[in-house]
Amino acid sequence: MAIAAQALNVALRPAAPKLLKRRLSLPVLALPMLPERLRPLLRAALKYAADARLKTRVAALVASRGFVLHPMDWMPAATDQESPDIYAPWVDWQAGADSEKKSRNEYLTAETWDDFYPAARRSALVDLRRSAPALARTLIETKGASEPAEVRLALIELMRFGLGADDLPFLKSLSADRSAKVREMASRLLARLGERGNAASGGSEDPTVELAAFVEEGKSGFIRRRSTYAPIKPKSQAQQARRADLFASCYFGDLVAHFGKTEADFIGAWQFGVDDGADLFLVRMVAASGGDAAVASLADLLAAAGGRLAILGLQLAARLDSGRKRVLIRQILNDAQNLAALNMVEGAEAGWLEWSDLAKGKTLSALRSAVSGDNDVTRRNAEQYLEAIGFLATAATAEKLIGEVVAAGLPPASPSLSLLRLNAALAGNPTR
Repeated sequence: MAIAAQALNVALRPAAPKLLKRRLSLPVLALPMLPERLRPLLRAALKYAADARLKTRVAALVASRGFVLHPMDWMPAATDQESPDIYAPWVDWQAGADSEKKSRNEYLTAETWDDFYPAARRSALVDLRRSAPALARTLIETKGASEPAEVRLALIELMRFGLGADDLPFLKSLSADRSAKVREMASRLLARLGERGNAASGGSEDPTVELAAFVEEGKSGFIRRRSTYAPIKPKSQAQQARRADLFASCYFGDLVAHFGKTEADFIGAWQFGVDDGADLFLVRMVAASGGDAAVASLADLLAAAGGRLAILGLQLAARLDSGRKRVLIRQILNDAQNLAALNMVEGAEAGWLEWSDLAKGKTLSALRSAVSGDNDVTRRNAEQYLEAIGFLATAATAEKLIGEVVAAGLPPASPSLSLLRLNAALAGNPTR
């Protein structure tokens, strides 16, 4: 009986199916592994993070301090485009990299193009678009033409980095691309460079003309008359849906040209607060197809206005430099009315928020009040805000904030403090 009990484990082991392939070892990344003593804090932060995006944010904080996570604690998915670039070899490994390609080759060229797996190639192209945009454009043009439509689309999307007038001829050539999505992406990038997007006849069937009918032009001022533009409230659900579609499909430059204004003038004349939905559609429209100057101008206007409008500014985050993102985040912290919006920030940097940024606004008093009160919903919301601030804060700020909220009544062992504790424990490694 003893021998029979062991038979399945010893004598009758099944042969491996022929489908199985021997995988390469997991690639070694360019940064050291997080020290063993910090892994319990890391695992607590990952456990509290509710979804894959928040877990990626934990990895981003650790990467900003010069470490990578242990693969048994966290691994990026094969389709992950948001994880820090340092994890590109792991993304490719997850996607099935099965040969010793030079995925960590330092230089991407036409000759080494096939030596890079997709994630590593994307990371290298982004770096090239920032440092040598013409070289990156040439690679995308020559090597991307033979790629499938979805790969070409991803490559063309990278043209947004370092986008400039030199890119016009290549982007215009994509009007003949066989993929409608590639043509649309190229058109939006051209619109950002000041090219007319929907060059229709201007008749009643022109979508830009149809969209302009939802905007009312007026005048303000007694001495120095200036134009104003306000949204017209739709009369039905069908009109509301159509207006939303038009804002999403038309280009900002076309709408501005219809009224004979510059992008900056139109933004300055828009009457925010008349229709919240129209405000959101306009901001998204500028983010998708507005010029860089228009995006910067709109972000400054929304940040200065504060409140709900500062939240709208987060729609522009993907196109803002780090300075303007920080201004928007500080404004949200000053108001402390919409702290949940901190989770909407796209591409925010980790570990820069100073204690003075919290102490001078209303956020700190709001957090103290929430954790000391009896309202469970308010307390849970505050705990989510602590997680977001734990990503943004410096190590010193994280440590001081823990002391403040614990003194206000939050249990010291609360899971919501896990990312703050990890941040504070990384104090010896300032954010890169």
